[in-house]
Amino acid sequence: MSDPFFQPVSGMTLPRFAGVPTFMRLPEVGPDHPRFSDVQIGIVGLPWDGGTSNRPGARHGPRQLRDASTMIRAQHPVFGIRPFELARVADLGDVGPNPVDLHDTLERIEGVYAKLRTAGVRPLTAGGDHLCTLPVLRGLAKGAPLGLIHFDSHTDLFPAYFGGRALTHGNPFRVAVEEGLLEPARCIQIGIRGTMYDSADREFAAEHGIRIVTIEELFDRGIPDVMAEARERVGDAPVYCSYDIDFIDPAFAPGTGTPEVGGPNSFQALQVVREMRGLNVVGADLVEVSPPFDQAGNTAWLGVSVMFELLCVMAEAL
Repeated sequence: MSDPFFQPVSGMTLPRFAGVPTFMRLPEVGPDHPRFSDVQIGIVGLPWDGGTSNRPGARHGPRQLRDASTMIRAQHPVFGIRPFELARVADLGDVGPNPVDLHDTLERIEGVYAKLRTAGVRPLTAGGDHLCTLPVLRGLAKGAPLGLIHFDSHTDLFPAYFGGRALTHGNPFRVAVEEGLLEPARCIQIGIRGTMYDSADREFAAEHGIRIVTIEELFDRGIPDVMAEARERVGDAPVYCSYDIDFIDPAFAPGTGTPEVGGPNSFQALQVVREMRGLNVVGADLVEVSPPFDQAGNTAWLGVSVMFELLCVMAEAL
């Protein structure tokens, strides 16, 4: 029987436009809360975009995603999954960043996620730019590298910009592979497209055995076939899912800093996650929602809809 404490507030009890917004209207449970030890899946905000190379604004993503998520209801429309009855889920709040110190912020995030790992809490994260994923992986995967299913229009396997050693949202997965946080043979990146500076990221992927599925291949083969390959590649071992909102065509998700045309529509954005059912997803994120470019709020609504799909997959995996 589900725990009533961890049930979201129903719109039949309190209108969705009323009350203090939390992720999916769940209880807010900080590390000092008496029920923290009972949490199985924690939704965390990372309001930071210090790794952004183009248009900033993703630091405001978690707040807008929280607000949009009040429209999420309790049951999946296709599979009938009720994730809040399968798992004890809570809003764990935000990790407070240092807006003027990149490395301090990364250490703060890593520390929080290391504690979540120790506590047995599986995190579902709302970013923030894609560099946020690197400290999350540092906290979750040290000594136990993970597989990766990565939905994006960019590989984020690029060398440091300007010939230096800087960390950006363009290289978190390159660094994660170099640090042994990911098993390259169990990594797949899906939806890659757009103009390129050069082929350095593709060469890195080929050298390390990371599978790249371009948007052309995804559309030619179809989502079920590509996702069957993804499932086979990651297997039954623990896997992390990272979902950049710019995987989706900007006609459907314009509110992001580095959009690329020619991507999936909003239904396909959900479909790729639905094909992950049954995988051992131990953590996931939705990143790069940038409210300054999301005038109607459609990007945030699509983003939290993807997060609900990810939550259903994670809840079934417990």
